[in-house]
Amino acid sequence: MSRIGKQPVSLPKEVQANIKDRHLEVKGPKGTLALDIPFSISLEKADDAIVVKRDSDEKKVKSLHGTIRALVQNMVIGVKDGFQKELEIIGVGYKAQMKGNDLALSMGFSHPIEIKVPKELKVSVPKPNRIMIEGIDKQLLGEFAAQLRKWYPPEPYKGKGIRYVGEEVRKKLGKALAK
Repeated sequence: MSRIGKQPVSLPKEVQANIKDRHLEVKGPKGTLALDIPFSISLEKADDAIVVKRDSDEKKVKSLHGTIRALVQNMVIGVKDGFQKELEIIGVGYKAQMKGNDLALSMGFSHPIEIKVPKELKVSVPKPNRIMIEGIDKQLLGEFAAQLRKWYPPEPYKGKGIRYVGEEVRKKLGKALAK
């Protein structure tokens, strides 16, 4: 048995889960999320918890067992509390601002980069060098944050670029100092 997969996912009082024909729908105060369950994995609702079970011991099914349980757990946390990521922009003159529903980044290129924000996410810019991303879908939130970071990943010589708050970037010595 998978160590993660065999643990039940507890449902708080304000969260409701409906399991119907290989489809899970979780509702909570922040919104609704849905997930299609693959064959050979089954969900059972018992008391105030959801239990994930597998039908066989094939390698592919075993790998899906823990993954599906983690996805269900993230859905429950997302509709109850939500998720957030914070990015910071390092560099002189580098900044971000909201233009309607688009995020405009000035990253030293000849033109500003405009990125459409998915409607499921809420993006705010509390300071010109900080970007806050909030949402209930952890996967979508992580993908959007990685997409932003991909425009200008932190470089190892001066540390300029977009990074997650608290991320450590190891700096390298320059050519002149690396004798």
